Amino acid sequence: MIKRIIIFTIVVGVLAALGFFINNYFIEKNAVSLSFSLLSVYAFNLIASLVIYTAVEVVISYLPNETGYLYLGLMLVKFGVFILLYQDSIFSETGLTKPEKVSILLPILTFLLVEAIGVSKLLNNR
Repeated sequence: MIKRIIIFTIVVGVLAALGFFINNYFIEKNAVSLSFSLLSVYAFNLIASLVIYTAVEVVISYLPNETGYLYLGLMLVKFGVFILLYQDSIFSETGLTKPEKVSILLPILTFLLVEAIGVSKLLNNR
């Protein structure tokens, strides 16, 4: 269990760093100003992914049949907290520009994909 969590942490950490630097490069190259901190978006998704995967790892040994429901519930909580934290940027009167939309959706979808792959491998191995 600990080994899988460490491996997942390394994979997600490398992905977060790589994604942030690539995204930040294009933002700076095009001289785009974001209404939110790009680093905080990546940090939030990194921490949330680690919490979700760790929770699934812990719960799967006690309640293997209900672990999928836990994952779905935690995903809803993750999206709810994200919206609460970034509601000023997301629901602003001016709306989000195209680079802002990409800079928010890219990390969300990337981490969602990695979480889904990690949790599905974990569930299929049980």
